[in-house]
Amino acid sequence: MIIRIWVYDGILASGVSAPVDVFMAANHFAAKQQARSAARDVQLTWRVESLDGLPIRAASGQLIEVDGRIDARKPADAVIVTAPFVGELDSFIMHRDRLAALSSALRHLHEKGSYIASYCTGAYLLAEAGLLDGRVATTHWSRADDFARRYPRVMLRAQEFLTEQDRIICGGAVTSFLVLAMRLVELFLGSQLATITAKAMLIDTNRISQMSYANLVLEHDHGDRLVAQAQQQMEAALAKEFRLSELAARLAVSERTLHRRFLQAVGQPPLSYLQTLRIEVAKRLLETSDINFETVSQNVGYTDFGTFRDLFKRKTGLSPRDYRRQFTKVPVRPGAHQDAGRLG
Repeated sequence: MIIRIWVYDGILASGVSAPVDVFMAANHFAAKQQARSAARDVQLTWRVESLDGLPIRAASGQLIEVDGRIDARKPADAVIVTAPFVGELDSFIMHRDRLAALSSALRHLHEKGSYIASYCTGAYLLAEAGLLDGRVATTHWSRADDFARRYPRVMLRAQEFLTEQDRIICGGAVTSFLVLAMRLVELFLGSQLATITAKAMLIDTNRISQMSYANLVLEHDHGDRLVAQAQQQMEAALAKEFRLSELAARLAVSERTLHRRFLQAVGQPPLSYLQTLRIEVAKRLLETSDINFETVSQNVGYTDFGTFRDLFKRKTGLSPRDYRRQFTKVPVRPGAHQDAGRLG
């Protein structure tokens, strides 16, 4: 089984080394298993390839050697399209000649039956090739709005950690390349070997959402002073009952104007923005304090704890209890969570 890893200047070096380490470990466990059972010897092989066959320079400045040049005529069971560093994505996709060469090769191999896999901003390259039109995909959570605007024909599911359709696999934010690599191990060596490898390398393949990592609320740098003032007032009175009419009156504009300006500036209406703001503040409280969830809920303006718990899980993919376990940044006092049963 041959996996081709395609690289170019500006990627993160870990996008090459981490999947290769996964494949190496999987081969190790496969060899041990095959020796015990006298089963057919199946191994993963891989090649790192660039457009011109020359070494590339990662975003960190690290020089990455390659095994040859990208050639769509050569067979591949899978191609991993490494992702440009998110900070350099916009300049990367301005190189139309490079994109055209990659797009042509990707389309050809997909038509020949290869799996095409990428992660994070690599989804942009698959979309540029037209491979995601009418198909599901995910990308880095911070680029979701931009991606949706650029590629409206793609069925973007930015909350998902991994998507797969028609032999095209997309991962979410950067380190989803580990789960993506494990998926290729599962496809080519089987689920048992994939489980053994994941356990040995401490890779959590059960994550289904990346939204617990996302910053849900935009900054105030959108350039609309009216909306920025509204955001500041929302933040200052988060625990109080909210009425859009009162906020609009304080800002001396109509509700309709405030609604329209919010949509233009932050991509969502005021009430939706307030909801995500409350979730984001709740996340910070769960990370940095040991106060119980009822108090967290009250501090962000919700007295119906059950409703807020359900909303929190829908927005982040985790229950408040699981979120605190995963992201807590402070020691928890013994007995601090007398209401732990309500966190689930």
